[in-house]
Amino acid sequence: MKPPSARLSMPCPQGRLTVQLLIIRRIKCLLFLFICDFVLSSPDFHIIYLEFSMLKTAKRFSVLTLSLLALILSGPLVRAADLEEVTIIGDAEQARRITGSAHFIGPDQLKLFSYSDVERILRAVPGVSLQLEDGYGLRPNISIRGVSTGRSSRITLLEDNVLIAPAPYSAPSAYYFPTPGRMHAIEVVKGPAAITQGPYTIGGALNMVSTPIPDRATGNVLVETGQAASHRLHATYGNRLDSGFGFLLETHQWLSDGFQSIDRSNSDAGLKVRDYTFKIGYAPADSPHAAELKFQYADQSSNQSYLGLTDADFRKDPLRRYGLSALDTIDTEHMQFILRYNLALSEDLSLSATAYNNDHKRTWFKTEGIDLDGSPNAQDFRRASWSSIIRAVNTGASVRGFSPARLQQILDGNLDTAPGSIQIRSNAREYFSRGIQLGLNWSGMTGPLQHELEIGLRYHQDEEDRLQRNSSYRQLNGALQLSDRGILGNAGNRVQEARAVAVHIYDTVEYGPIVLASGLRFESIDQKRTRYRGGRDRSFRDSRENKTDVLLPGFGAIYNLDDRHSLLAGIHKGFTAPSNSPGVREEEALNYEFGYRFNDDRRLQAEIIGFWSDYENLLGECTVSSGTGCTVGEAFNGDAATVRGVELGLAADLLPDSPHRIPVSLSYTWTDARFDTDIADTDFFGDVGKGDPIPYIPRHQAQLGIGYERSNWGAYLNARYSSEVCTRASCGAFEKTDKNLILDLAGNVQLSESVNVFARIENLTNAQDIVARQPYGARPTKPLTAFIGVRFSF
Repeated sequence: MKPPSARLSMPCPQGRLTVQLLIIRRIKCLLFLFICDFVLSSPDFHIIYLEFSMLKTAKRFSVLTLSLLALILSGPLVRAADLEEVTIIGDAEQARRITGSAHFIGPDQLKLFSYSDVERILRAVPGVSLQLEDGYGLRPNISIRGVSTGRSSRITLLEDNVLIAPAPYSAPSAYYFPTPGRMHAIEVVKGPAAITQGPYTIGGALNMVSTPIPDRATGNVLVETGQAASHRLHATYGNRLDSGFGFLLETHQWLSDGFQSIDRSNSDAGLKVRDYTFKIGYAPADSPHAAELKFQYADQSSNQSYLGLTDADFRKDPLRRYGLSALDTIDTEHMQFILRYNLALSEDLSLSATAYNNDHKRTWFKTEGIDLDGSPNAQDFRRASWSSIIRAVNTGASVRGFSPARLQQILDGNLDTAPGSIQIRSNAREYFSRGIQLGLNWSGMTGPLQHELEIGLRYHQDEEDRLQRNSSYRQLNGALQLSDRGILGNAGNRVQEARAVAVHIYDTVEYGPIVLASGLRFESIDQKRTRYRGGRDRSFRDSRENKTDVLLPGFGAIYNLDDRHSLLAGIHKGFTAPSNSPGVREEEALNYEFGYRFNDDRRLQAEIIGFWSDYENLLGECTVSSGTGCTVGEAFNGDAATVRGVELGLAADLLPDSPHRIPVSLSYTWTDARFDTDIADTDFFGDVGKGDPIPYIPRHQAQLGIGYERSNWGAYLNARYSSEVCTRASCGAFEKTDKNLILDLAGNVQLSESVNVFARIENLTNAQDIVARQPYGARPTKPLTAFIGVRFSF
């Protein structure tokens, strides 16, 4: 063991540490010395150098395994470790102690309504807004504190604290989203604490916690059936032996015929989701070691379309779908492996290592647009988007000589179109996302100060591979007829890839009634896009790339006035990873929050927080789901913008001293999100003037929940309200949604210790409002739908 003076003067190791390919040397050296100082302070631990070789897949996990083996053999260790790093917060009590806004939705809360739609679950969290699309939340559009909603691409999405978007850096639009119905808990983190969970730190992070391995032999089965031929099965069984070995088997099956009817088609608008999870773990009670391997597989088929309705057609029948979308369907397949290891180095110090790999592929066969004159082949298609056709009918405008009446006839299937006039694209993409995360956690005292220190390092690679085909059809006698299949790759033949190293240090310090948290995050990102010709044979066409290094500080504080009253404040620099488009700046914002908390565990918990995000540059990235006329994959600078708001959360028991309970909860968010500068007309943002609203961010949204519980039964009502939103910054005619009020009712009866019967009615009043206008026209929410089910436990 070297003396302290020797430890402080140790040089940073040189040579084969290939992490230095991506991380700034000084950051790496400081981090290494910081870890060395803590590790060497343990008398029972001998220093090792962790060497990572990231250049070849075969070496990706072998070096980690050897390094962990060296740790295991390094000397006697003192206590059992666990796998708590799957969570960010841990539980509702910890959420109230975080120096920033944090919310934990636990298993008991999730069971009240047994939702399978994440959009309905997240309405309970203030500061979270959603752009509805399919009515089931299959590919949700989630915003936190006013960031862009599009495909949840501006928040950090995680499952078990591992990045879960198909390609989080190179193509962050979440065309895969974990099945909410199998989740054990859901966490939302905002404010300075979000810098531990990059790369998207302006709004925050959403972490979905999967079912843990139980401590004893336990099984649970949920069976549910409802209208629209909707059925769901969720079954788990697991055990942990005295030796410390444990396992979990889980499946979640979900299918429905959907709630929309397609003109002149026998096809439904439904879905089929199959999800399987297997975990095996080792965590003996008297050992410092804990390990877990998780395998998860899901496939999905859903007959979903981007094509909406004109306003007139929506008012007549909001659940209608035009026959032009009869062939639209998406098939996806997702596979995940996560290997975790925890080691307790001492009573105060623990090390975690996580290796992960996600593979995802999808094919979305859907109508994209129309060439009103027809095209001789799919390659020469002169596309007008369906959004422009819908807009023309709404406003009474003509398109290429076609009057609104003739355009309406095409939508209705009453007018034959020219050969090669309807474009249908096979959006075929393959993704991977993989990496290694290391974490070091230390808890201890320095003088009168109590520290909770977290250090994390992540090396990550991801890729999106597009090989897509445009085919052309015509509408003949109300049916789609193939004109030209098209050349493979004519709708996109490219690979987008990214490599990133992220480092964060976050220290929470307690001194009497004061809690201070300071953190620093560093991201180094290399991105590249390569385009090809020649279909599968792929001959090089062109490429572009960029590199981003960013340092993100954050600071938060709590002052506990007494056991029940607290004040909090925070400031942090937020960041959104840029695209590979030339001339596009990364999205950055300086974020502030301040608030008040009240906590009386038996009667009332309340929190009110004001937030302010000052954007240097608001980033817009074109996707098909944005419904604009831009080129997919291109990005646009939105320049300066400001998002400010107030979040209110409240939970109370109106009968705390009674054998009965009346639980009440309220979440409310007021948000004012506006552009600060004039922007010349762009295909994405449109013609923006200073003071124009940022699209799809509601000014007011709220959820009120109230229930009544007795010893063996309970009943609950959720009322959710959202004000209208602007779907374009200009917010003109046909560029707003309707305000929206939805009531859900649920109840359950505990028939025995192991049998619980439940029922749920979603959209009790059958409200039908325009909840979105993108991608191509007005879209409805799910109508009144009733479910009944039973839970068995054994």
